[in-house]
Amino acid sequence: MYHGTSKEAAKRIRCDGFIPSNDGMLGRGVYVSRNIQKASRYPLNVAEGDRRVLVLEVNVGRVKRIDRQRHPLQKTWHAAGYDTAWVPPNCNMVRRNQEEDCVWDPSRIKVIKCKGRRMYWAEDDMMGPRPPCLESYSEPANNSTYVMYHGTSKEDAESIKRNGFTPSEDGMLGPGVYVSRDIQKASHYPRNVAEGHRRVLVLIVNVGKVKKIDHQGHPLQKTWHAKGYDTAWVPPNCGMVPSGLEEDCVWDPCRIKVTSSHSKPVNNSSYRMYHGTTKEAAESIKRNGFSPSEDGMLGPGV
Repeated sequence: MYHGTSKEAAKRIRCDGFIPSNDGMLGRGVYVSRNIQKASRYPLNVAEGDRRVLVLEVNVGRVKRIDRQRHPLQKTWHAAGYDTAWVPPNCNMVRRNQEEDCVWDPSRIKVIKCKGRRMYWAEDDMMGPRPPCLESYSEPANNSTYVMYHGTSKEDAESIKRNGFTPSEDGMLGPGVYVSRDIQKASHYPRNVAEGHRRVLVLIVNVGKVKKIDHQGHPLQKTWHAKGYDTAWVPPNCGMVPSGLEEDCVWDPCRIKVTSSHSKPVNNSSYRMYHGTTKEAAESIKRNGFSPSEDGMLGPGV
């Protein structure tokens, strides 16, 4: 789970643990969420650059669902024998309709790490297993060029398009620019930015000399560039990240060219897009082309 706090309070919590708030929507307790977007907006009275998100491991104990205002146990759930109160998403208890949890006993919470405002890709991928794109199964060939993707905020996308990438100082593969041939991977970042404010940059990447890093603790996991490699590649489904999606780290930003940003489509432009279908229908489409659906939210079409 996650808890948003100030830079100073984050240090205190990591040293001394949580102090439950005296009151709140769910009464006394420590307020947390499984939604990092929820946590990243707090505290509301702290400037964004001074906020921190604590990544937590929480043993929730016995849970009580509180799904409406004035629930009979809204603030008395602990007295009724529960350890955690849970507000489900989209129940109109909170603005933005994101889930919220209140844990009575701080000893149920363990701080794993602290994230700053910029959350670059790292080993703490929280998406859960997803099917990788087909291209990402093949190892990038040395000195080849690929279409790749990078997820970022709307503001940072404009900065990158003007000035180029600034490599992250560290991450699962050490310093570099983190990208992927799998758009699913890129589209979930940054986690501390609301979905409507994210952008996916479409890139042309010359990977140079590539090193495959396929397990945690690999001897070159963070030192591949010192051994003469230009890109580190984490293949899909190798156990390096829970999502099972491929990840690449490019040492030199000059190897990366931004071609476009996924946001509002521009009239008369061409884009790479995706269509989900069955195995059998995919073969039919490849042979015969698409047949428009007869109806849908936007009417007939593909």
